[in-house]
Amino acid sequence: MALLDIHQIRNYLPHRYPFLLVDRVLEAVPEERLVALKNVTYNEPFFTGHFPGRPVMPGVLIVEALAQAAALTASYGREDIDTQNRVYYFTGIDKARFKQPVEPGDQLILEVDILRRIKNMWKCKGVATVDGKVAASAEMMFTFKDIV
Repeated sequence: MALLDIHQIRNYLPHRYPFLLVDRVLEAVPEERLVALKNVTYNEPFFTGHFPGRPVMPGVLIVEALAQAAALTASYGREDIDTQNRVYYFTGIDKARFKQPVEPGDQLILEVDILRRIKNMWKCKGVATVDGKVAASAEMMFTFKDIV
C-alpha cells in the first residue's frame, strides 16, 4: 500500500519525465524519515547509452533519486507551504558510495533520514537498496526556493 502514489508525488516535486525518479512513497514521518520506491525499467531513457549491451543506472541518477526522496521528506505533511511553487536545490553531497550496479528490473528502495535542519538548510543521509543490499548511499545537503 502506497502512502503517496505517483499522482500525489507530482504535487510535491516539480520534476517530470524523464527526470521524476520516485514512483511511490511507502512510509514517511514528516520532516524526519521517508521510504520511497523507484521501479527501474528497461525503458528508462538513459539505458540506451549507459551501457549498450549491459544497461546500468548511472550512480548520479541514484543519488538524484535519493535527493528527490529527501525533498519529499522535507515537504510531506506540511500544510503551511505551497509545494507546487517550491523547488529544492542540492547544496552539497558527501560520502557518496556506490556498492553494486542497478539494472533494469530492479526495484530501488530509497531510505532518507533527516540528520539536521537549520532554517531552510537540511542535511540528510540516504541509502538506496535493491533486494536488501546497499546499492548506493550519500549524505546530502539541500535548501529550497519559492518560485512565486
